[in-house]
Amino acid sequence: MTPTQTNAPWPIWRLIAFRFFFIYLTLQIAPLAWLAEIPGVGKLLSFYYSFVDWAVTTSNKLFFHVREVLVQPNGSGDTSWAWAQLWAMLSVTVIGCLIWSVLDRKRVNYTHLNYWLCLAARYYLAFFALSYGILKIYALQMPFPNLHQLATPLGDLLPMRLSWMFIGYSKTYQVFSGVMETLVGLLLLNRRTATFGVFMAAGVFGNVMMLNLSYDIPVKLFSMELTLVSLFLLANEAGRLYYFFVLNKPAPVADAYHFRYTKKWMRCGRIVFKCIFIILAVFMQIINNWQYYHETNAAPAKQSLKNGVYEVFIYSVNNKEVPLSIADTLRWHDLILENGTGSIKTADTAFRQRYKRGYFAYTTDEAKHILKIKKMAGDSLWMASFRYEQPDSTTIKLLGKLHNDNLYVVLKRTNRHFQLAERQFHWLSERNR
Repeated sequence: MTPTQTNAPWPIWRLIAFRFFFIYLTLQIAPLAWLAEIPGVGKLLSFYYSFVDWAVTTSNKLFFHVREVLVQPNGSGDTSWAWAQLWAMLSVTVIGCLIWSVLDRKRVNYTHLNYWLCLAARYYLAFFALSYGILKIYALQMPFPNLHQLATPLGDLLPMRLSWMFIGYSKTYQVFSGVMETLVGLLLLNRRTATFGVFMAAGVFGNVMMLNLSYDIPVKLFSMELTLVSLFLLANEAGRLYYFFVLNKPAPVADAYHFRYTKKWMRCGRIVFKCIFIILAVFMQIINNWQYYHETNAAPAKQSLKNGVYEVFIYSVNNKEVPLSIADTLRWHDLILENGTGSIKTADTAFRQRYKRGYFAYTTDEAKHILKIKKMAGDSLWMASFRYEQPDSTTIKLLGKLHNDNLYVVLKRTNRHFQLAERQFHWLSERNR
């Protein structure tokens, strides 16, 4: 293997590989969402997105058959629509690569075009490394487990929620992860440190990809994409890395990220673009996450009902008391209140079911002694309203209607203690914990 020469002819396999990755990465990393912020451009892009949706849906019906009805990306990035889009993009890439290879078969290299592709890929990685990194530095991506999660048996959790709580438990570990991702983003912004940044990016995003794959976190496609972009950039420096790490020889000078701007407007444009990018990807991220941090950690709205875990001491439906039974999944077994979010150990689908608990949002009217609940915090209509009494500091009596049934519930606040909430740490441990 010899040092890379800027204008040296490329082997045929590299020419074909470049054409493939140029088309695929252009489709994947085009910053169309940024352009949508420009007045008037958003309307034009809406036609493009409509065309993409039509193309994905049509190609799925004709060829891919991922699902009969495609679900658009939501909280999950691995929906049937996302998979159909991936297959469609790969198909377009393969066809485009074949046509390009036939029409441009006399080309000896794509050095200049490769520079622009590497530049776009580098800033693409930097943007997401900084976005996720700064979010983690504020410990906002994975929050500490709340009372509802602490009260949920470990065996009832799904792998994704377990991993989220695992990272969220340790603020130190989450901040450390954020520092590493932020460092990757900063290193990628400078051509002199870009190689080190790409090297770190491959490790950081490769770890995220394996976490998503191993714990069924529905961001698999995106994390695989970030890892692929990192490996693509590393492959561009394979010769240099081989000389340095394998042959133990001085590495050739990097040329993948260097381009001579011959005109003044190009040099000025490069500086302006970089300044705008740093403002958006660094300073705006810091400011926005700082505001989000204060909103998240602000004192919650005062509720007249104390946070805590309550046992359902009496549960009466239409004046008939329902005894506690493990077999009865609809009866309320316990109830947790915490800063406007409640959950009940019940399988009643009137509530939002997660991990064998029914979740709801609530608010209280202290003057009228009214507790109002709704399935989701964003819902406009309340699904039930209860009058409450507090005969003592640990007891709550609820009287109201749910499912057109009259409910009378007596709750007893427990002193339930969770060891996990202690955030224990020991330098010296005399036994295995």
